[in-house]
Amino acid sequence: MFTYYCNLALRSFKRNKVLTALMVLAIALGIGASMTTLTVFHVLSGDPIPAKSERLFRVQLDPEGIDGYTPGEEPQRDLNRYDGETLLLQKQGKRQALMSGGSVTVEPAGGALRPFMLDARYTSADFFAMFEVPFLFGHGWSANEDAGQARVAVIARTLNDKLFNGADSTGRTLRIDGHDFQIVGVINDWKPKPLFYDPDIGTYDTEEQVFEPFQTAIGLEQERNGSMNCYGDTATVDGTAREAPCAWAQYWVELDSASRAGDYKAYLDRYSQQQKEAGRYQRPPNTRLRNVMDWLEYNDAVPGDVRLQLWLAMGFLLVCLVNTVGLLLAKFLRRSGEIGVRRALGASRAEIFKQCLVEAGSIGLAGGVLGLGLAELGLWTVRHRPTGYAALAQLDGSMLLLTFMLAVCASLLAGLLPAWRAMQITPAVQLKTQ
Repeated sequence: MFTYYCNLALRSFKRNKVLTALMVLAIALGIGASMTTLTVFHVLSGDPIPAKSERLFRVQLDPEGIDGYTPGEEPQRDLNRYDGETLLLQKQGKRQALMSGGSVTVEPAGGALRPFMLDARYTSADFFAMFEVPFLFGHGWSANEDAGQARVAVIARTLNDKLFNGADSTGRTLRIDGHDFQIVGVINDWKPKPLFYDPDIGTYDTEEQVFEPFQTAIGLEQERNGSMNCYGDTATVDGTAREAPCAWAQYWVELDSASRAGDYKAYLDRYSQQQKEAGRYQRPPNTRLRNVMDWLEYNDAVPGDVRLQLWLAMGFLLVCLVNTVGLLLAKFLRRSGEIGVRRALGASRAEIFKQCLVEAGSIGLAGGVLGLGLAELGLWTVRHRPTGYAALAQLDGSMLLLTFMLAVCASLLAGLLPAWRAMQITPAVQLKTQ
């Protein structure tokens, strides 16, 4: 029966080629525009670490002075060094990592390559297990090496390929900022997008290729990237000093389960109260604990213009559907005589309704194929824009399937009213006018 309906639809398309082409084009334009913006939105709003994003939390404390304090306001984004190191030592989570972005100069051995600068990450030992960093060779360093300011490093596969032609470089020496570091691990391909653990240094366009122990980098006074917000008298104090009133370090904690967030938040409140009683804090406890997705939302990982473009594209798709409804209605009503004859010969209203929906669905399928091409063209233009997320705008398998589903469902939705109107045609009236 379905084949029969399809044959009738093909005959109808051949009789009304221009009208059919207009409907296919209307569906294709709506699908192309909506899928382009929907794909970009999907990329930007995706979960960068879905296996444990609900168990990873960014910690915020409020060590500022009482002047200008407003109850409930957002605390500092980052931690000062004292608080970060204290929380790290207390180990109240399953894993915890204190970190900061950096910039280092790598000096290749042998003189074949000139020194070059790379983005780096100064962090603590749990970083790699916490964020499920895959290793190609070796492993991360230990907590003892971090505390002892050991000169060890983990490098990215890209850097390993450049310096060692992809060979296992663990145990070899790498000169960084004029100091010799021993390579203990090589990370396999790992580029979380967005860079959720420190979006301040670049959400989509940053690739860190050198990882060093936090204490080692601080001890060697290596160059640091990212913001620093000082809230006290720092005229004669180095902002990275342990007692300096400057927030610049990021602190992440992994909990056994998301349900433990309340307990950990209570621990942070107790810690803040203890620091207030000790005279370090002046404000009452004002802490925040956000998981990965909440942290990205707080940082507006999805730009406002992308959200606006998505709404505009969906509005355009709606306009295309309204136009398709009008074209389908005109198409079906022009065949009133044919439908009346079929009804007089015994075709039921349900059969007329089904045939009309098959025609609408076929138009949607054709529009989906053309819309897919338009969407890929739109994404090609996005990929050539000077934005950090541009290269990520790719149609994956799930988005391809969604494109066809959206096209067919949209056309069926558009065909409901015309199909219902067509099945209401009275056979006697049409036969009388023939």
